[in-house]
This record gives sequence, C-alpha cells and structure tokens, in this order.
Amino acid sequence: MKVKKEGLSIIQLFQIFPNDDAALEWFEGTRWKQGRFCPHCKGTDTYEVASKKPQPYRCPDCEKYFSVTTGTVMQSSKVPLQKWAIAIYLLATQPKGISSVQLAKHLGVTQKTAWAMAQKIREGWNVGQIRLGGTIEVDETYIGGKEKNKHSKKNHAGRGSVGKIPVVGAKQRDGKVYAEPVASTDAGTLTQFILDTVEDKSVVYTDERKSYSRVRKHFYHDTVSHGRGEYVNVDTHTNGIESFWACLKRGYHGTYHYMSPQHLHRYVNEFTGRVNVRDFDTIDQMALMFKRMCGKTLKYYELVGREA
Repeated sequence: MKVKKEGLSIIQLFQIFPNDDAALEWFEGTRWKQGRFCPHCKGTDTYEVASKKPQPYRCPDCEKYFSVTTGTVMQSSKVPLQKWAIAIYLLATQPKGISSVQLAKHLGVTQKTAWAMAQKIREGWNVGQIRLGGTIEVDETYIGGKEKNKHSKKNHAGRGSVGKIPVVGAKQRDGKVYAEPVASTDAGTLTQFILDTVEDKSVVYTDERKSYSRVRKHFYHDTVSHGRGEYVNVDTHTNGIESFWACLKRGYHGTYHYMSPQHLHRYVNEFTGRVNVRDFDTIDQMALMFKRMCGKTLKYYELVGREA
C-alpha cells in the first residue's frame, strides 16, 4: 500500500525554523547525522571554537576552521540560515518553480541575491547521469521564446523550433525522469542519450521521429505516430514524458518567462529533481536537497560567467 506523503505547511515550516539557531541545528543535524566531520580533510576529531571566530569549528588534523556550510554551494554566504531553509522549502514545494522576484519578496533580500540562491539550490538537484530501466518513454522538446517576440538582433528566420534549445528526456513508467539540454536532435545524439540513460533489456517507446531509427538496434523499440494523430497504441505511448514537458513549460511560461542557455541545465535539473523526490515527505525532500548541495561549490562569478 502506498504511504501518503506528509506535506509541510507554512505554519509548520516556521515551527521547525523559528530563527537562525533552529535552522543551524537542522542543517548540522542533516549534514552530520553520524557525527561532525571536517569538510576539508574528513577528520572526525574536531572541536568547537569558543569565540566562533573565524569559524565555529576547527580540525586539529588539517588545522583548518569550518562551519556547516563549508564545502557547500552556501559557503561564504552572508544570508542567514533561516532564509536558506525557507528558500529550499519554496524550491521544493512549488511545482512550477518560483521566480527570483517572488523569492526575494518572501525572504526580504534583493532580487540579485534571491537569483543566486535559487541557482545554487538548483545545483543540489544535479545528481549527474542516472540510469532508468523497464519501460522507458523518450521524447524531446524545445525551450525558448517565440521569434516574433525577440529583438531583431536575436531573431532567427523560421518557425517552430528555430532559435530554441533542444532538451531530450526519458521517463521510466510510473518512475523517475532524466533530461538534459543537447546540441542537436540528430540520430547520433538521441541514440547516445538513450544508451547512456536506459539500462539493457529495457523497452523504449518514442514518437515516429527518424532520429530514433537506430534505437531498435539496441532495445525493443516501438513508436506512436503523432503525425497521423496516434497518441496511444495499447501500451505504446509517450504520455508520461510529455506530461513532464508540459510541467516544465508551465514553469517556463508562467513563472520564469526565460531560461538562459547558460543556466538551462539547472532549470531542467530542478524540474526533474522535484519529480524524482515527489514520494518523499517535504522535510525529507529538503534534507535530500541540502545533502546534495554538499561537496559542491558555486561562486557568483561562476554563475555570471566572469573571471574570479
């Protein structure tokens, strides 16, 4: 029997995180559940610094100071931990995402700060290449604005997918999703994506696009002909992955309005990440997001593409 997921109301959120001290306790308990260790050398013989300066903890093995945010995308951030916890909650619970403008209003920070926080939290959704097995639906979509709405300098002649970025995705029936932006949707690219993503002996369903013609050399492969108005043929369909695209595009059009090519992979990770943890309790989703933010760094100059 499927266990009902426990949500978390705003009231409950502030009961858990009433202040920065409570947030600090949660972050430390989440990261160091098995005991505190040094993020620099992984040493466990650490001690608390009475003055909390320059950092609250010190490791005698490597003689370095550290805090719970050391070695995470939150490192060196001056934003209070309570606000980080609330931001993680909002990114985890909004199906269509939350804009940096709205996030800034909720947190009482600038839009620039909220944007950087959101991008760093999205880095927590980045779990790298994952493998899917069983019955897999594969499809592609295109992200970008309409050409007629673009400035003349950025406008491309043509219609449909012209000027947009292709994203290819795979969904395991009643399971996880993996998607990533790609350079093109030719046969070589799509076939390699499927080989990297789909486990052996899986069943792969796609539409009739010719770029999928090589898939049957590696998997049992069947198609539906969208061009002829066919969307379901017994078990053959791509409705699951197309539902995911619909959610991603609702976020694009209704929340973000624009996803830059530079950061598109982070937005895609955000939407796939939410789907893949949807069966977890909300507080567990938040804990998982923070754990995935550990062991990674993302400086602001990296976000904006500048030199350090």
